[in-house]
Order: sequence, then structure tokens, then C-alpha cells
Amino acid sequence: MAQWERLQQLDPLYRQKVHELYDREELPMDVRHYLAPWIESQEWDRAAMDPQLAVVLFQVLLENLDNQYSRFLQEGNGESFVLQCSFRRFKQNFQRYQEEPYTLAKIIQWFLTKEREILRMVELPDQVQLLQVQQGNMETDSERNMQKKVEEVRHKVQVMDHTVKCLEEQQDEFDFKFQTHKMEGPITPEDQKVLQMMLNRLDQSRRSLLSNLTALLILMEEAMSLLVEDELVQWKWRQQKSYIGAPEDTSLEKLEQWFTSMAEGMFQIREFLQKLEELSGKVSYEKDPVLSQKPSLQQRADSILTTLLKSAFVVETQPSIPQGKGPLVLRTNVQFSVKTRFLVKVPELNHSMQVTVTMDKDAPQVKGYRKFNVLGTATKALNMTESMQGGMVADFRHLTLKEQKVGAGGKGISDLSLSVTEELHIINFETEFNHNGLSVKLETSTLPVVVISNSSQQQSAWASVLWFNMLCSDHKNVLFFANTTPAPWAKVGEMLSWQFLSAAGRGLDTNQQDMIAQKLFGKQQSYDDCTISWARFSKENVPENSFSLWVWLDGILSLVKTYLADVWKDGSVIGFISKGREKTLLKKRMDGTFLLRFSESIKDGGVTFSWVETDLRGNRNVRSVQPFTKTDMSQIPFVEIIRNFQILEAGNIPENPLRYLYPDIPKDRAFEKYYTEKGGEDSPYIKYIKTKLMFVSKESGTEGKQPMNSLCLQHCDEVTAPDYPLADSMDKFLNCDGETPLLSGGVSDMDEDLFQKFLNDPNMLDGMNMPETSLPDLILSQLE
Repeated sequence: MAQWERLQQLDPLYRQKVHELYDREELPMDVRHYLAPWIESQEWDRAAMDPQLAVVLFQVLLENLDNQYSRFLQEGNGESFVLQCSFRRFKQNFQRYQEEPYTLAKIIQWFLTKEREILRMVELPDQVQLLQVQQGNMETDSERNMQKKVEEVRHKVQVMDHTVKCLEEQQDEFDFKFQTHKMEGPITPEDQKVLQMMLNRLDQSRRSLLSNLTALLILMEEAMSLLVEDELVQWKWRQQKSYIGAPEDTSLEKLEQWFTSMAEGMFQIREFLQKLEELSGKVSYEKDPVLSQKPSLQQRADSILTTLLKSAFVVETQPSIPQGKGPLVLRTNVQFSVKTRFLVKVPELNHSMQVTVTMDKDAPQVKGYRKFNVLGTATKALNMTESMQGGMVADFRHLTLKEQKVGAGGKGISDLSLSVTEELHIINFETEFNHNGLSVKLETSTLPVVVISNSSQQQSAWASVLWFNMLCSDHKNVLFFANTTPAPWAKVGEMLSWQFLSAAGRGLDTNQQDMIAQKLFGKQQSYDDCTISWARFSKENVPENSFSLWVWLDGILSLVKTYLADVWKDGSVIGFISKGREKTLLKKRMDGTFLLRFSESIKDGGVTFSWVETDLRGNRNVRSVQPFTKTDMSQIPFVEIIRNFQILEAGNIPENPLRYLYPDIPKDRAFEKYYTEKGGEDSPYIKYIKTKLMFVSKESGTEGKQPMNSLCLQHCDEVTAPDYPLADSMDKFLNCDGETPLLSGGVSDMDEDLFQKFLNDPNMLDGMNMPETSLPDLILSQLE
């Protein structure tokens, strides 16, 4: 089923996410809808890097827009007329990419990627769904208590409304009789006695109503405390975690219902107090309880309502830029979007509350701390038309940040030094609520954002966002990185799991997290008491490598998200497993069993496979290939590499040694759903597979040895052996041009005579003055 068709069949909650995605103007939803088959069939990722292909796709896109315009013209109905106008405007907007069509390709690819992320959210693995059900049950208990409290408040307000009306009728009856007797002449002692009894009952009713009103305000305070200090705080924490990949429910519908219901109740209470004041003005007497108690009740009611209204102004969607590494990472001079929401629905105030954007309202006095101007439409009205549920939202879609040119600062400014990607900033929003005689200034702010000026800073900036939102609940702590405390490994492992879950639909299990922990802390019985510092996570190199833990993991995440999402999600890729553990698992399995794991020494991410076989002497050996990188998989899908992989065994007979995906799943059963329709000689990838050198190594004797650089190219971390005396000769033989998708090298630059000799006699190296046991196997793949 086509991707766009699947999106249209989602539940309302997820369709809302699609609508939010296409709130942006870079790719109109109408264009996505009417050109869906064509858009989904193009290689936008390749066009983003290939200017010639980008030009071709750009021209075809304009032609398709013209064709669609002509179809609407022929239909000639009212709806078609509107679409004609829209598509004419769409084409004009797209033409601004005439000089840089690859930018448009990047934008379309970004939208398609976001669509897939929404679909993955729907299709979470069973264990994640179970986790969500468990969380849902916990939240349901909390929500049930809140709902019960709101319903109790609503009922009490209705009862109070009836009581006030009864009091008014009672007072009118007393007033009528009093005025009647007064007009008829002097009041007799008997009439005086009746009137006094009526007044006493009226006084008793007033005191009872005031007592009930006090109890109602206490109930309101309890409900507001539960709503503001519990439910709202939990929602903000869920939202914070969701922005670093956690599978959390961040919908605002229930909160909006509760806030609106509570606010309506409070406005009714203010009306009750106003009515009491009116009644007291008509009939008052000595020791009238309304005169003595009403002011304090009014103050208490206004305080509750003010707190409620101030808490109801929130940031619904945190700042993000198109094609960014993640939310909360902004870039100067690049448009970003952010959405605020007022959780009290007041139709009378639709379009009347103006929201204003500012930046770093309470900026710290730190030397070198950058300041920014917010450019674009920085004021927008809260309205009910920009929300599918009719909520009061102000959606800012075209804001940009421009750095101010400021001096070094004056006296008293701290000399604290933070890097650009550790410097946190806050975007502030202000508006004013004026309704029924109450005026309240409302403020809210975003989670801290990192502002960069160059795309090369995105990786480091995203690490800062992850670290802050994993550990800090104080959203205004912009100096968090001035003094960070180490994080428990359990939290870090969970956060890393969320990255893989959000990128490709499956998180990290305990074994995978333990392998990463072992890389940091060495082998331990338990990692529960281990902690990791911010520097060790993002800055310091991991042992035996020249890059940090985060750089390594981010490279793998990018690889998985772009090229391995399906096989990662279905559990085919074990990924994080040590070489020692790999051998232990494989040697217990039948020949041809293989598993897939990530390279530990490739900065930008690499994946390899190892398999077990029995040699002629009956020895069980584990053999590995050099890791495959993004460069390889941009030319041939990884499942096609596995499907078509062959080596030459005895008798120069090509054979695919990969038979069973660990533990015992037949290879084709595991991967055939991802294969292209044609295989073998008819495969569209066969031209990449033929005539390539394939380096295969036997199992390492010692797990901790360094890569054998003389026999391996820049990524060959899996082949380990001591140094060779004939390294120069071997380098000449293994010189590769880096074009092959299989192990990074072809044969075009090799000495042709030497290569031909090797083809005629693959055992030609046996006579060299080199111990046979020190050489890895050099196996040639299928040749033309």
C-alpha cells in the first residue's frame, strides 16, 4: 500500500500529526495528495546530493503541477476552481528553487521521512505497545481521579447555582412583604414578628450559602492543585521526554477539557459573589454576613482563577526547523516554527488575545553569552481556526533568529565559559486575558533551545538537547552545562533506546545496552551503579577510537534510520554485540548461521555480518567481512548485499555462506519481504556485485588486538592480526578505488599483471616468505 494511502487510514490521533506536519508551507498537502504516486516513486535522497538529478525532478514536478492544473480546468466545478488557483500559486512558490533544485529535493525527502516516522509510531513493536499499555493504565488512574474531581466541582457549582436562585426568591418574598406592610401604614407587632422570622431565615440562608461557597472554593483549590501541580506537570515531563524520543502521549485534549471546565466553574462562582453583593445592596441589616465575608471570598476566588489561567498558557509544539537533527536545535537565519496554546476555551476571545514572542527574557549575565533578535511575525492572535479540535492556538511558522552584535560585557558579568552547543536559550511568549472584568497577564516559555550557526554543529547540539531533557526538569536552567552532574547509566541507556525507537521503531534491549556500557566501563556483573559524565558521553574518545561515544552512536543511528530501518525494526540486526559474545553465540549454531552487528571503529556507522563454518580439519571458525557503510548502501540495499553475497571456495565455485539468520531462521524467510522482485543475474544490483574483491577474515585470536591496517582499508576493524613483513607488497595487491558497495574497494587501480596472476592462481601467495597462519583468508567474489 502506498505511503500516503496508509497515512489517510490512520486513527484521528495520528492523522492529526499528519495535519500538523503539513501545516508548513514548504510542501502543500494538496500537492502531496494529488502527486502522491509520483512523489513516492522518486529518489529524493539521491537528488539532494546529485544536482543533475535534482534539476530533472524539479522540471518534472513543474510539469506535473501543470498537468494537474489542466485536469482541474477540465472538471470545471467550484472545488476545481479553488484547486486551480492553489496549484497556480504552488507552482509559483516552487519556482524559487530554480537555482537550487536540490534544496527542494531535501525538503521533500524530509517530509517523506517524517511521514515514515508517524507510521512507525503506529506500528510499534509488541514490547513497546505493552509498555505504553502499562503507562496508559497508570495514567488512567491519575486521569480518573482528576475527572472525578472535575465532575464533583461541576455538580457543586450546579447545586450552588440553584441555591443562589432560591436565596434570591426568598429575599424577594421578604422584600415584597416588608414593602407592602410599609406602604399600608404602621407595621403592627404581629407583622413585625412575621417579618423578623422571615429576616432570620434569610440571614440563616445567606450564612449557609456563604459556608457552602467557602467549601466550594476549598474544593476548587484541591482540584486546581491536582490539575496544575500534578496533571500539567506530568504532561510537561511527558512532552519533554517525547522530544528526545520517548513514546509518550502528549495530547492536550483532556487537559483542555479540565482547564475549561474549571475556569467556567470559577467564573460562575464570581457571578455568585456578584449576585450576593447585589442582594446585599437591596436588603442589608446589622451583622449582614455578606458584607463581612464577601471581600475575602472574592479575593480567594480571583486568586484561584488567576493561577488557573496563568497555568493554562503552554507551548504545545516546541521549536524546530525543517530538516534539523531534532527539535529544540535552531539555526540562525533559518526559519523555525513553534505553537502556543491556551487551554481555556473562551469563544468570545477568539482572535482577540495577541501573543508576542521574545527571546531570553531573563538572560544570565555571562561573558560571551550570545543574544538574538526574533525576526518574522512576532505577534499573533490566539484563534480557534488553526486547531483541528478548535483550541485556542497561536502557531508561529516563519520565525528566524539573528545574532545581535554585542560587546564583551561590563563589570560584574561572570567569566563562565560555555561552548556554542552548551549555551541554552529560552523563547518567551506573552499575552493578556481580559474577560468579565478580570485582567490577567499570561506568560509561558519553551524548553531550552540550542542555537547554532552551522550545520556541522547539529550533532553536538542534539547531544546537548538529549542530555538536558534526560536529566533536568527545571526548564529555565540555562546554565545547566556550567555544572552538570554525572548521569546514571540506567537513564542514559533508556535515552539511547528511545533514539533507536524513534528512528526506526525498535529500542535497545538489555543486552544491547549492556554491550554499550561494557564499551565504557569494561565488563561488569551489573551496570546499575555506573555513572557517566557529560564530557565522557559527548567529548572524550572511547577506548581505542578517535571519537566519542555519542559520535559513534549517532553515526549508527543515521545509518539505521536511512538504510536499515526495516531490518532493525523486525529484530534482524542484533547490532550491539561484542566480538567475543558473537563467536560464543555462533559456534553453538549450525554452519552458515550468521548475525548482523555494528562496527565499533567506524565513526559514521558501519554494519557487518559474521558466520560460522567448519573447516576440513573439523575446526569451527567464525568469519567476518569488512563493514558496510552509508557509501555502500547508497548504491545497493543491505538486504541485497546479504542476498547476493558470494565467495569462492574450493574449486573456485561461488557460494553464499549465509544460510541462517541467528539463531536458526532461513535467510530468505527472514529477508525475502525486502528483496527486489528480480534476483540473480536479473537483479538491478548485479553490476555492483560482480568483479569485486571481498576480504574475509577468520576469527580473531585475541579480542583486544588492534585492526590490521596493512591488509585492511580504512574501515576494516573486523580483521585482526599481527603486522606483516611484506606489507608494501600486500598493499599494492589490495589497492582499491573505494567505489565498490561491497567492502569499500574495487580492482581498477591494481597492477593488472599481478591481478591476472592471482585470478589464474588464487594460491600464488602461499610461496611468499610469510607464515601462513598469519594471513587472513583473501577470497574473491563472483567475477564476470
